[in-house]
Amino acid sequence: MRFSIYLGVLLCAVNGVLYLIDLQAGALLTCFTVFYFIVTLVLYFYNKPIIMNELVSFATEYGQIQKKLLRELEVPYVLLDEDGKVMWTNQAFEQMTHQPKGYKKSITSLFPSVTRDRLPGGEVGDRAEFEMEFEGRDYTARLRKIPLKDMAEHSAMIEANGYDGYLIAGFFFDETALHIALQEVDDQSLCVGMIYLDNYDEALESVEEVRQSLLVALIDRKVNKYVSGVDGICRKMEKDKYLLILRKKSVSQLQETHFDLLEDIKTVSIGNEMAVTLSIGLGVDGLTYAQNYEFARNAIDLALGRGGDQAVIKTPSAVTYYGGKSQQVEKSTRVKARVKAHALREIVSAKECVLIMGHRMPDADAFGAAVGIYCISRILDKKAYIVLDHPTSDIQPLIDSFQSGGEEYADAIILGQQAMDLAGNNAVLVVVDVNQPSRTECPELLKFCKTVVVLDHHRAGNEVIENATLSYVEPYASSACEMISEILQYIQDNVKIRQEEADCMYAGVMVDTNNFLAKAGVRTFEAAAFLRRCGADVTRVRKMFREDAAEYKARADAVSQAEIYRKCYAISVCTPDDLPSPTVIGAQAANELLNIRGIRASFVLTDFQGKIHISARSIDEANVQLIMERMGGGGHMSVAACQMEGVGLAEAIGILKQTIDTMIESEEL
Repeated sequence: MRFSIYLGVLLCAVNGVLYLIDLQAGALLTCFTVFYFIVTLVLYFYNKPIIMNELVSFATEYGQIQKKLLRELEVPYVLLDEDGKVMWTNQAFEQMTHQPKGYKKSITSLFPSVTRDRLPGGEVGDRAEFEMEFEGRDYTARLRKIPLKDMAEHSAMIEANGYDGYLIAGFFFDETALHIALQEVDDQSLCVGMIYLDNYDEALESVEEVRQSLLVALIDRKVNKYVSGVDGICRKMEKDKYLLILRKKSVSQLQETHFDLLEDIKTVSIGNEMAVTLSIGLGVDGLTYAQNYEFARNAIDLALGRGGDQAVIKTPSAVTYYGGKSQQVEKSTRVKARVKAHALREIVSAKECVLIMGHRMPDADAFGAAVGIYCISRILDKKAYIVLDHPTSDIQPLIDSFQSGGEEYADAIILGQQAMDLAGNNAVLVVVDVNQPSRTECPELLKFCKTVVVLDHHRAGNEVIENATLSYVEPYASSACEMISEILQYIQDNVKIRQEEADCMYAGVMVDTNNFLAKAGVRTFEAAAFLRRCGADVTRVRKMFREDAAEYKARADAVSQAEIYRKCYAISVCTPDDLPSPTVIGAQAANELLNIRGIRASFVLTDFQGKIHISARSIDEANVQLIMERMGGGGHMSVAACQMEGVGLAEAIGILKQTIDTMIESEEL
């Protein structure tokens, strides 16, 4: 609008130049210029209100159009204040939440999961994005801060300096259909599984020869019917091995029924004295079919290593166990022990130094097994060392007895740091009575030794010692000392060991079997008989395990204050003061509680070295290993334990009770 005035100024300049040339022409142009300015100014002041009114009208209509479009936007949209209170909503949001226009309450009242701490905070422009569920549908919420500082700078009513107010704009995207599609694709993904019959040969031997083929046919029918019932493929690879091809959705169905084939297969009976059991291993969520197959192999190895009669599902991030309620049948044959003994002899003979390591806070079984490996090394003329950083007071009598043989035996026990200096290509590390790297006496030593041998009787868990040259894990064995005693007999003919060494190994068997009352089988007594022939004396061993009055009182106190939970689970706390090994007292108290009539399992909690140690015991009515695995521990069906950090005794008892309740409701106990 001002451009006409600018042209008038230019016309005045031209008029001045024209006066220098011709006065009449200049006067004529002056008259025209005056007329031009009159017309221009009249039009300027007349049209300006009209144009400004049109601009305001356009801006108003444009804002109304934008508001209408935003209100009719198909994506739910909401404006919140700094505290999360609803200020404005569109129609889609009102339809989504079933709230009328003008709803002014907190967003948390509509969506309990959208709390104030999940709203955008901090610097201006921050965003927040998270998934939520509302009325059975899945939404992705995207919230963004909208600063009001720029608006305040142009407002005469708001002081702009230091003004940090903001609004929060939120969009809610319905992704239910996408999630359903992704779930359908995931359900159709391929899973690989394996089924191994645990006691195929033993079951066949227990029936007449003419009925053996019928027993095999019934087993095949059970397995094939079970797999085909979930739309899977089952093919027999060997006489006692099956390969499974399933969809992931089918695996979920098997999980819901807790793999009832484990119990159903035991009903196959045509006169066989021994019930048939099997193990199932499944590989799920692998990136390739080959990786799923490898997961399945690892899973079936875990199932067999834990005693069989269970199902194991392995994924890239977790391992899940089902079943495992029956005790593994002890095999009468020693073929496996002889084979492992020969393999151990070859490994030890090829090395110059043998390092022996048990678990942290070693008990009599761990130290006795270490002494047994020391005997094997001495028989093969190899220098051996037992790694022991923190011996407990309970095994100190065994250590003193072992070292009484002279200076050679006194130097046989070394610290972890000394062992790492000896580790190398010419050293073999033998790990006894433990198969979890984190629970060994010196976990760093596993990285320094290239040759590692694992000898253990505990069920394998998620964490295992990898790349072991020789691994002999037999859950049926009562103790590691029993396994070492069998191996010792095949190392050399007419094996001779010292009486003190036999005492240490005999003590290990006694402790883990609770004086031959738990898990003692035929081979347990055979191992004990061998140690007795080598000079082990029951009287000397019993004297080693005598305790002082304070320990006896602490154990009696733990037994006296036991709480009977759900009428059959004894829970107590062991809080001995100034005792060097309170966890051992707790374990002894747990054994004592099993003598109470009607008790299925006992749990004793001990607060020691900043951790809560739980000792769990049972006879045969409850599988305490499953309970302890739920809480991050492990062990055997009747002897298990776990450690908890960052919780107190009261909280740990609450977690234990909740775990028992959950497992009872899911019929796992």
